[in-house]
Amino acid sequence: MVKVEAKKRTVSKKTKRSWRKHIDIKDVDKFLENKRLDERLGTPFSERLDSELFVIDNERNNEPVGTLTTKKERRLALKQKEPRCFAILKPHTAVPDPIAKRNRVKTPEERKNPITRLKEAKRKLNGQLKLKEKIAERNKAIAESKRKSRFKRGDFTTDIWEDKPVTQSELNSEWLISDTIRHTLANTGQKRKRVPEILYKKPSILPAVEAPHPGTSYNPSYNDHQELLIAIAEKEKKLIKEEEHLKRVTTKMFTKVTTEKKTENWINELSEGLPVKSNKNSEDSNVEDTDPVVKSVNPPVKNAKKTLVQRRKQKEQKQLALKQAKEKLEKKKVADVYKLRLLEKQLTSKELKAKKLREKRMKLKQRKMTEPKTLNKRKFEAPEPDFQMANELAGSLRASAPVGNLLKDRFKSLQQRNILAPSALILKRNKLKVKRFIKPDHKIPLQ
Repeated sequence: MVKVEAKKRTVSKKTKRSWRKHIDIKDVDKFLENKRLDERLGTPFSERLDSELFVIDNERNNEPVGTLTTKKERRLALKQKEPRCFAILKPHTAVPDPIAKRNRVKTPEERKNPITRLKEAKRKLNGQLKLKEKIAERNKAIAESKRKSRFKRGDFTTDIWEDKPVTQSELNSEWLISDTIRHTLANTGQKRKRVPEILYKKPSILPAVEAPHPGTSYNPSYNDHQELLIAIAEKEKKLIKEEEHLKRVTTKMFTKVTTEKKTENWINELSEGLPVKSNKNSEDSNVEDTDPVVKSVNPPVKNAKKTLVQRRKQKEQKQLALKQAKEKLEKKKVADVYKLRLLEKQLTSKELKAKKLREKRMKLKQRKMTEPKTLNKRKFEAPEPDFQMANELAGSLRASAPVGNLLKDRFKSLQQRNILAPSALILKRNKLKVKRFIKPDHKIPLQ
């Protein structure tokens, strides 16, 4: 059977779009690809010289082929070998860099005009410096002095017991204030550290150790012991009274409701506002509908102007009211002259009231000075006073039982004197709750 060749299809290449679509550019792409490969790898091997492809080995190899070196020599060779991490930094192509000369951004000093640079150099030689240049020079000198005076590690040449602080006898004068002394020292190359004023003040006026109540002794007198017990009883009564008050205004205020009453109240609350049929409401609506008189919400207003007589009378009334107000004011001024005693009494009572208020504020201020300040979210809780009942008193130090804790007492004293912030004993640390669950693919079906 004779093979029939298919007739080659002819297409139109009139436009650029059809030309690009039907033109065969495989040979051009292949040529360009070979060209790029040659640029990357260099000159083709077919065009290179033998001297470029082959090298004559003239060196003698004393080491026998196939002999293994020792472990030490292998490690040394690996150490001297170039790390593989630096291979990425090497060029992986033979194509030269298209930008042979890279541009570098010049500094502001380099961008200046040569004439301007020459003028600035002459100005600096003459000692004419700008303010920012003076500040920079001073800061540089201070940094250099700090660097030199910095303690060097391992330097034990100085004896700290022999060094004595240098005292400025001229500056230690009653005529110079602290700001003047600090300014003088700073400008003469020396410095004096300013100690905060709070370091000279105690955080609280309370004493470090307070004398205990005489009734807490192991062998107290009868009166002292009774005074201590009465004070503790009064404090306990006050606490009980507060608890009863809280119960009265919270728990006892609300009565118990039965289930039936609760359900009824719930139904009434839900049905509030719903339409309910009632005869009274229908009668009221009928009465409203049958009312013959219909009143407008916003009735029309007549535009009736006032007559001249009405305007004159209105003006006379205003003038009369002003005249009466002035006469009343004059009468009050005359009457106030005879009220000097009353005014004096009012001023005296006002001054007395201000004095009482001032004394009250002073007492409050004195009381607040003894109270602990708010240092954090917790409030200071005073420790419970230590006491013993009459039957627990032994009469001798040897037979008495230990009462109180010295460490706890000192800790509470530090909190009360605003040295430590109030804290609470945390017995259990709150850990983050992690939700645990079984993955669906790990579940084992029971059925």
